[in-house]
Order: sequence, then C-alpha cells, then structure tokens
Amino acid sequence: MPKMKRNANGSGTIYKRDDGRWEGKYSVPAADGSGKYVRKSVYGKTQEEVRKKITEVTAEIDDGTYVAPSQYKMSEWIDLWLDTYVKPSVKHTTYTSYESVCENHIKPVLGRIPLKSISTTQIQRFYNSLIEKGELSGKTIKNIHAILHKALEQAFYISEIKQNPADRCTLPKFARRKIEPMENEDIVGFLEAIKGHQFEIVYFVTLFTGLRKGEILGLTWDSVDFENNVLLIDKQLQHYARRQPAYELASTKSGKERYVAVAPAVMEALAKQKVKQEEMVRVAGSAWNNEWNLVFTNELGRHLCHETVYRNFKRIVKKLGIEKKRFHDLRHTYAVASIESGDDIKTVQEQMGHATAGFTLDNYGHVSKLMRQRSAANMQRFINKVS
Repeated sequence: MPKMKRNANGSGTIYKRDDGRWEGKYSVPAADGSGKYVRKSVYGKTQEEVRKKITEVTAEIDDGTYVAPSQYKMSEWIDLWLDTYVKPSVKHTTYTSYESVCENHIKPVLGRIPLKSISTTQIQRFYNSLIEKGELSGKTIKNIHAILHKALEQAFYISEIKQNPADRCTLPKFARRKIEPMENEDIVGFLEAIKGHQFEIVYFVTLFTGLRKGEILGLTWDSVDFENNVLLIDKQLQHYARRQPAYELASTKSGKERYVAVAPAVMEALAKQKVKQEEMVRVAGSAWNNEWNLVFTNELGRHLCHETVYRNFKRIVKKLGIEKKRFHDLRHTYAVASIESGDDIKTVQEQMGHATAGFTLDNYGHVSKLMRQRSAANMQRFINKVS
C-alpha cells in the first residue's frame, strides 16, 4: 500500500479498498485534551482525490482550524438546537413558532441531508422553491431563512461545521403586502351582516379597537374599565398547534401592556356582552367554568377557538363579495379610520401596540399622504373663495 509522509500532527495512509474506492487515514488530537490521537478516514474515487483531502485536513490540523465532520443529519441537529439552545432562552410562544417553521418547512426538504455537507446551493434552491410555489408571503420566507440561519450559525459556533452556508444565500426583495382595509360601504354591509351572529360583539369590538385576534379573545373583565372607557391590553389567548393544552393566556406580542381608549359605542357593546354572559351563566348552572374571567366565551364559559372565530368571519365576508378580506384586516380598517378621523401617527401607534411610530408610518403613511393632499385641496378652495 502506498503511504503518505507523516504530518506534524499525525500521519496519513492511503490504500484501495475492496469495493474499489480509495480510503485515506489520518490522525487528529483527541477531543479530551489527553494528548492522544484518534484515527479518522476520508474517501474518494481516486488516490489523488484522497491525497488532496488528507493534505487539506492535515494543513488545517497544523494551523488549528480543523473541525471534525459532524455526525448529525439536518433534522437531528435542528431538534437538538431547538431543545438545547432555543427553548431555554425564548418565550414559549417564540419557541413554538420556531418549532412550527422547522417541522412544516425546513425538515421536510432539508432534514435528510447530513449537517456536514449542507451547501449554500441546496439552501438557495430550497428558498427558490418556496418562492416559486407562491404559497407563502415574502415575510414568511424571510422568517424561514432567519430561523435556518440561526440553527446553522449555532452549529458553526460550536464547530459542528466549518462555516454557515446560509450566509451566502440571496433572498429577493419582496414587495410589502398592500394593506386593504374595508371601504366604508363594506363596513356598513359587514355590520349589517353580523347582526344577531354568535360572534357579533367579537367582530364589532375588534373592528373599532384594532385589537389582534389573540388580544380580543384573551380580553378579561378585570381589564375593562367602564367608567373611563379604557381597555387594558396585557395578555392574549395563545394557540399552540403542537402541544397540550392547546390554549393559554400569554403576554402580548410585544410583551408589554397598553391602554386603549375606546368609543362609547364599544363600551355599550361590551355592556351587552356582560348581560349576555350573565344569562349564559344562569342557563349553564354548575357546568359554567370561566376560569380566566374572559369577556368572550362559549355557552359553558370556555374560551373561544381562534379557528372557529376565523372561519365564521370568512363565511360572512364571502357572502358580502369581499372574500379576500382577512380577520386581521379589521385591525387595518381601525387604523386607517383612526388616521382619517384625525388621530396622529403617535396616537395610532400607541393604540395599536406597535413598537415604534416609524413602523406605524411605514404601514399607514399612505393614508397620511392622502389626507395631506386633501388638506391642500381644501386650502386651494379657500384661496379661490377669498381671492
């Protein structure tokens, strides 16, 4: 068998195997720091290919940059990363969102690939396929990239891989999804359509407060200030698709509480809900169980389900011919109506619970622009009148 020259940090031996491939053995320092060496192997179709691999490996050993090939498959590493590095350091809601992205998008496509050999091209093709299918928004694809990048970055930090292959991937620029609030005539039709519906007050309060779905369904009576027409938003009803119990009261999306001043009509609707709930308590008797003191419950006091509220909403808007409207568009409708009614961006930011006024302006600045144009037109009419 031909032999290679001994390297400063080990030795290299190349020979042809019975299966026709070439194998090269080399030695690396043991990970326990004992000073001993461990024998490793590389493989190739030719003697020269193996010789080149061993030359590269031994050079890395000499200059201290050698990283032992990871033994994990991508799915195994992702599971370990989620459990060991993500779960202890983030809120449970964040962890479940990471887990969902990994289970539904990353692992089905990349899970079987060895972590040590995952390449930039493979990841780029994965992103391209998501874009070509057209089923996910640009924001969702960017979130998938962010999570995959974090998982691979941790593998790089602890020397499971030599570099993060996601560093060099390219995501196209996505156009921000156009905000499409309900037009005034749609609002009129919607309010008429929900009269008498089991979720009438849920939809009415959402439309005129801009609360998120989890916030409206997680609203509790102790957060309703009837005297001052104010709601304290400090929690949300969180849904977990892959765990039991599937629902719990959690902190808001930002983790901060806020006070939302609401119109008298909203408080009147909540007062009606209180009367309605008192009647449900009477009918349910001992079966009533509203352990979280929720404003909106079913007939037995249990929380409402996100999907049920959403499906009923979609049925209503479909009948109205505005089937593309989402439940979240009620929130957008409130924001636009607030600005058009004269509220400044800072006020809208605080009411909506956005992190910054800049975010609010990015999303609803076009409304302010229209108002400024309208103001200029009004001034021109005044000028024409007095000149």
